[in-house]
Amino acid sequence: MRTLWMALCVLARLWPGALAGCADAGRCCPGRDPACFASGWRQDRVYGTCFCDQACRITGDCCFDYARACPARPCIVGEWSPWSGCAGQCRPTARVRRRAVQQEPQNGGAPCPALEERAGCLEYATPQGQDCGHAFVPAFITTSAFNKERTRQVASPHWTTDTEDAGYCMEFKTESLTHHCAMENRPLTRWMQYLREGYTVCVDCQPPAMNSVSLRCSGDGLDSDGNETLHWQAIGNPRCQGTWKKVRRVEQCSCPAVHSFIFI
Repeated sequence: MRTLWMALCVLARLWPGALAGCADAGRCCPGRDPACFASGWRQDRVYGTCFCDQACRITGDCCFDYARACPARPCIVGEWSPWSGCAGQCRPTARVRRRAVQQEPQNGGAPCPALEERAGCLEYATPQGQDCGHAFVPAFITTSAFNKERTRQVASPHWTTDTEDAGYCMEFKTESLTHHCAMENRPLTRWMQYLREGYTVCVDCQPPAMNSVSLRCSGDGLDSDGNETLHWQAIGNPRCQGTWKKVRRVEQCSCPAVHSFIFI
């Protein structure tokens, strides 16, 4: 290949214009464009018509200088925006964050990743500040990782610093679940794939999911004798739901990360 390149350089001195390629033609085209061509040496060592479109990499008929004249540029995106608030109050809904494209992909560069992500959430207060999120019967759960992002004081104006450290963990044994859980592969809902029948899972009850008066989480099953079938639903995909039975209440959760959740 080096010998060929040296030969082409010599040819360029003896025969100006013989190496005309994408740079001289001023062409770099997306996709397959039969009109995006030049005359010169091709990368497969054939002289004649060569192409400067993105598809020439596949068809093998690029001009010799395509890689230099039309370098691949990947998509570049900015940072994620802060999470939005929940789309509604007093019911399970979704929050969203977005990022913008700073550079579109060019010449076969890496495509843009997802520009929007959604995750489940539940507001516990109306715009007027009235507590409303504890009227739900099933246990609404999400991944324990969400607890790191949740701001207690902002999410629940009724919560005070006097009881901020209160909390407990409920252990359940899963009895059944819908097939929709295993089908989730979105980044922020992939945790649902790890829900399995017959496993013991830990669900943490912390503010603001914990009622500031009763110090309980809705659907915690604390009053169950262990034989009662309780219902749960995953936040972020209402079709991912199932049943479980209470095992016990403990002070701190100790399940593996994939089997650790929080009431929300």
